[in-house]
Amino acid sequence: MERQLPAGRPPRLVSSLGLGQRCSEVTLDQERGLLAWRHPRRGGVYYVKKARNHRWWCRDVTFWCVDENLCNQWTQALKELLEMQKCRPKRLLVYINPYGGKRQGKRIYEQKVAPLFSLASISTDVVITEHANHAKDNLFEVNINKYDGVVCVGGDGMFSEVMHGLIGRMQKDSGIDQNNPKAPLVQCNIRIGIIPAGSTDCVCYSTVGISDPVTSALHIIVGDSQPLDVSSVHHNNTFLKYSVSLLGYGFYGDILKDSEKKRWMGPMRYDYSGFKTFLSHHYYEGTISFQPAKHTLGSPRDKDSCRTGCYICKESEQQLAEQQKKCGLKNEEDEEEWKVIKGKFLAINAVNMSCACPRSPKGLSPAAHLADGSADLILVRKCSRFDFLRHLVRNTNQNDQFDFSFVDVYRVKSFQFTSKLSEDNGSNVADIGKKRFGQFCRDHPACCCNIADSTWNCDGETLDSSAIEVRVHCQLMKLFARGIEENCKDEAAYSHSSIEHLL
Repeated sequence: MERQLPAGRPPRLVSSLGLGQRCSEVTLDQERGLLAWRHPRRGGVYYVKKARNHRWWCRDVTFWCVDENLCNQWTQALKELLEMQKCRPKRLLVYINPYGGKRQGKRIYEQKVAPLFSLASISTDVVITEHANHAKDNLFEVNINKYDGVVCVGGDGMFSEVMHGLIGRMQKDSGIDQNNPKAPLVQCNIRIGIIPAGSTDCVCYSTVGISDPVTSALHIIVGDSQPLDVSSVHHNNTFLKYSVSLLGYGFYGDILKDSEKKRWMGPMRYDYSGFKTFLSHHYYEGTISFQPAKHTLGSPRDKDSCRTGCYICKESEQQLAEQQKKCGLKNEEDEEEWKVIKGKFLAINAVNMSCACPRSPKGLSPAAHLADGSADLILVRKCSRFDFLRHLVRNTNQNDQFDFSFVDVYRVKSFQFTSKLSEDNGSNVADIGKKRFGQFCRDHPACCCNIADSTWNCDGETLDSSAIEVRVHCQLMKLFARGIEENCKDEAAYSHSSIEHLL
């Protein structure tokens, strides 16, 4: 290639020479008899590559350019484009639980997550928790407004702690009394990111589709946002807990209560306690009253799973907002019909999401939605051990776990439960003493188990109150997630690089 120089100067020859992946410019100046080399400038871009099973990878591409000014222009243009995306976090508050799961939280963050945050120019303030409720208490003290989000490194218990801290802080700053079951709670605009490092990581799996620290970190970096329903649990106008995944009484409550005594076993304690609880086969009498979620479009028995950009969540949220605007929250709840069910139950489960995990890929309620303002109430009545085992096994395969005569499922927006023992507490004190200490369970003479209440399993934490009131708060908080994306049926599509976001 020949370039024309200013008048009075002879032309010079310019050529490009490829050396591997580089390309250098070679110039021959005939007047001076010189051979000049111009080495290229290098620029790198990091991006997200989607792989199978909802996994994301961080990949990079290197660009070579012989023109330094052009290289700088490209770099500046990319930085300006990223700066324009206001959804991306710039500063994060990170809580690490070093004791959860297999005690790998600190290592996972330092080796897999922190380098990615550094690449994305995200500044972090890291707090390593030292005791229970450390993160929750700290969130009431820090200046939360200087952060774009809060990240928890640990399991479902660590997420629950951060969630309680954030929601509690928002209600306190807004003057909302959390002890009032009908109080309209203030939505949390600060997103929570979950880096899975626990035993089950149910919340992460149900909102991302995989329990992988790198994938979750990339969702945080690109600034994804997924609204999430939260259920409040009260007893006698006293606030107890918030729940986003499982609120279980009976089978799952007994498993948790027994496993707490065997924490030395690590994650294996859940298998041991689960087998032991299944053999005991206890059931509990009580009364369930609930309000059907008439504003929702879906049903627990349909096949419409909650996925990215779920239209059911969007439409249900709009319809619920319109109903509350017309009728008013308190009037609407007082006037709507309550359905009452009495019986003997092996398990009572209320789920705000599918509760999927690696052991149960479709979860306890496959059609449950993340942000439609409702919960799926699953009632498993007294049945034989064999029938109950069939129901449990279906939670791990593709068969319908609700297709049994002893299993009922309802989509509700609030419910109340009172155990038979709590109902009998109004009788004579002497009679209660006989029931508690002098009478053995007539249905289990072999095991001689005393009549007692079960324990509520609230997102992996125990609640001893047997009489509770639960209400679902639509889209009360947000996660750094986008919901589970639809699987690509064409496996060949994954053989090529899928550039989704620049880092």
